[in-house]
Amino acid sequence: MPRQHPTDNRTLRSARFAPYLMSLPGMLWLFLFFIVPLVTLLKISLSSKPNPLLPQTVFDWKWSNFGTAFSEYGGPLVRAFVYAGIATLFCVAISYPIAYFIAFKSGAWKNFLLGLVMVPFFTSFLLRTIAWKTILADQGPVMDVMRWASLDGFFERIGILTDGRLLNTSTAVIGGLAYNFLPFALLPIYVSLEKIDLNLMNAAADLYSPFARSFRKVILPLSLPGVFAGTLLTFIPATGDFINAELLGNPRTAVIGTAVQNEFLDRNNYPQAAAISFVLMLIIVAAVLVYAKFLGTEDLA
Repeated sequence: MPRQHPTDNRTLRSARFAPYLMSLPGMLWLFLFFIVPLVTLLKISLSSKPNPLLPQTVFDWKWSNFGTAFSEYGGPLVRAFVYAGIATLFCVAISYPIAYFIAFKSGAWKNFLLGLVMVPFFTSFLLRTIAWKTILADQGPVMDVMRWASLDGFFERIGILTDGRLLNTSTAVIGGLAYNFLPFALLPIYVSLEKIDLNLMNAAADLYSPFARSFRKVILPLSLPGVFAGTLLTFIPATGDFINAELLGNPRTAVIGTAVQNEFLDRNNYPQAAAISFVLMLIIVAAVLVYAKFLGTEDLA
């Protein structure tokens, strides 16, 4: 039996440790910029602030900060999830047909249409939201069209308008969220649809399957990984967003991000702000895990 050369042993050992060495920079980055800040946030959330005028905190296992996060900020917390959830549903409902058209029907215009999807990102998030203040203003184009079509009374009855206004309402906040985060839903759905082999649809047509059935049995299941990724990329940042609520809403539409900002910047109450942030993060993680359990993530790669 031939003896194994020592060089071969060294090569095998190097090959065995190579994946760990290659992942070391990523793990180090994850530790420094995720684990360490997360532990620091948790420590601050369990601290107290003896002097409200000084930035120093004292770590004393103050669990009451988490109780305050629910008792005093339950309303903004619920509103943040409701607004983000509705905006996410709108984003997916609008994005899916657009992504389907770009993936299967756009032909040579595919790259141009994808470029149009990305055009809003050439402008600042803040500027885009401020522009919506003009669009949704009382004398803006949207309200002018509603009055011209005599639809303002109907929209008032179904709750879209409040006291004849669209700006400074929950509808405006949800609309701003849906507009700002629409590309985050559209692009993953497009990528998922673009990978589907059209021969599958042709085979279904050859078997006399109508389009609605073929879509439900073939296209939709194969595109679910994109829908999953798109909903997460939309829902998670929309939950923490407070710019739309600040600029397009009113004090009654304040969300949890506004509460965090106020605790950090206005009240200098770092422990309470950290506790609210930690609660928000834990709820989002739990919701994502439940969602992943039902939809599945094994095909995301």
